[in-house]
Amino acid sequence: MKRRLLLATRNPGKLREIRALLADLPWEVISLPADAPEVEETANTFAGNAELKAHAAAQLPAEGDARPFILAEDSGLEVDALGGAPGIYSARYAGPGASDAACVGRLLDALRDVPDEARTARFRCAMALLPPDGRLRTVEGTLEGRITHAPRGENGFGYDPVFLVPELGLTTAELPPEHKNRISHRGKALAQVVELLQSLADRPGTHDRKP
Repeated sequence: MKRRLLLATRNPGKLREIRALLADLPWEVISLPADAPEVEETANTFAGNAELKAHAAAQLPAEGDARPFILAEDSGLEVDALGGAPGIYSARYAGPGASDAACVGRLLDALRDVPDEARTARFRCAMALLPPDGRLRTVEGTLEGRITHAPRGENGFGYDPVFLVPELGLTTAELPPEHKNRISHRGKALAQVVELLQSLADRPGTHDRKP
């Protein structure tokens, strides 16, 4: 029997990647209900925002007597030449509701005069796993790279078209999705979550019932 895992995100790209990474595991991955309220990301770290999202999802009504495990995440891009920006503001770097293309455009403008060797950056992902027992666990994953001078590739989302993985010579938007998922910051964080899920699934007190 599959256990239920609620993904506390509305980002379709993140949902797609996480579902693909968990596809072969005995978990039924469910998404937020359409009427779930937006969570204000007021923390100053990725981990802090992931925890806020997890706790907010835990307040949603559960189906019947069941209470699922909850997985929330916050992730973004840190550029060394910009002092770590856009960081936790990655999704709204070009303003609230801005498109991925607008955020990428602002980033490239900010780095216009920065040489290749100084365009180092990393994707960072923090995930918060909240079992029914209420004991929250957090993990992080990173992927080091460099920012290109122009977008390349059609896959992925967000800053993928300008994030170069130097050892591959390709941006994460040029990688096949299954390859990107294996090496990405999100994939690395999720690998740790999978270990936690395996260790917690059959532990007394963590079963999916209402507290």
